[in-house]
Amino acid sequence: MLDSVRLLTGGPWIYAVVALSVLLDVFLPVLPSGVLVITAATAAAAGSTAAAAAGSTAAAAADQVPPQEVPSLLALLLCATTASVLGDLVAYRVAWRGGERLDRAIARSRRLTSAQERLGAAIARGGGLLVVIARFAPAGRSVVSLGAGAAHRRVQEFLPWSALAAVAWAGYSVALGYFGGQWLGATWVGVGVSALALVGAGALAAYVMRRPAPEPA
Repeated sequence: MLDSVRLLTGGPWIYAVVALSVLLDVFLPVLPSGVLVITAATAAAAGSTAAAAAGSTAAAAADQVPPQEVPSLLALLLCATTASVLGDLVAYRVAWRGGERLDRAIARSRRLTSAQERLGAAIARGGGLLVVIARFAPAGRSVVSLGAGAAHRRVQEFLPWSALAAVAWAGYSVALGYFGGQWLGATWVGVGVSALALVGAGALAAYVMRRPAPEPA
């Protein structure tokens, strides 16, 4: 399993793949960006475990995972966070410039309309926790980023919450992969359990987003 994970995630190209997937999944939510981040973090956990177990003996050193062959957790976190914020901004600007055609498309979607209204109310009250929660929900990031742009919310209102959402999502995904790899080993079972934990967080976020907004007092 360790060799197969190294094959999939070894080398600097993994950062480009992760960045591209995270950047584009605001428009293509089917992209497995979360699973990619988890798998890369699992490889980092496997690499650190192998390095610790190698010790100073020559026999163990032969099996040691070279540091350059496993992703850096910090680089992975920064890569996923930056790509997430950039993707949000691209979707926000596309929706901002979308004009009447996009407004009509949003009006035809109850989900987009509801999210746009709730986002506007949340930001107006000085809070944007919905942006953070939506980052975990399937397609929630798309709904909120496009909704904020279509509603012409100021970038100063949207960007800080987008950045916080990116840090929360990337940190959670990296932590799942890393600790899953530490506790369950570099196995596909470990990756699968970590991915299920990410799906569970997404299901909870989707439930919160579907709840009707509270009536104003």
